[in-house]
Amino acid sequence: MIRKEEVFRIGRLGKAHGIQGEVTLQFDDDIFDRVDADFLVLEVEGILVPFFMEEYRFRSDSTALVKFCDVDTQERARELTGCDVYFPLSLVPDEDDAPLSVAFLVGFKLIDAGTGKTVGTIASVDDSTVNLLFELEDGTLIPANDDLITSIDKDKRQIIMELPEGLLNL
Repeated sequence: MIRKEEVFRIGRLGKAHGIQGEVTLQFDDDIFDRVDADFLVLEVEGILVPFFMEEYRFRSDSTALVKFCDVDTQERARELTGCDVYFPLSLVPDEDDAPLSVAFLVGFKLIDAGTGKTVGTIASVDDSTVNLLFELEDGTLIPANDDLITSIDKDKRQIIMELPEGLLNL
């Protein structure tokens, strides 16, 4: 059984495309193309299920058409519409200097470097503006500025940041 701690969200399936079972993948992270992976994990009715890919092709910088094995009809593809798509953490390269995607950081604990206390868990990353923001589970927004990030521990799934004084009191 696949657990949420073993994967990170990379996108969501949109509508079916054509009659051969292709489905639109709207992704935040193209790691499935950068890392050799045969499958993606879909959340189907609350259960994480691996789906092996036959092929995929990009339509834009944030959309791809995916053909999963054993999904051969438009009706079957429609059943997958709206499913969140995840990527296994075990397949992510362990190289320290490999660039991390913002989608990978969802679920990381944010630690205040000054106090050593956990500020919260990153629920999402808002990249809709020029200034990237971490949105914590309680709704708090923290600027995701490189100058504020002291370190990132992939193994512990923690980001240590020098938070400006008073930021958490706003």
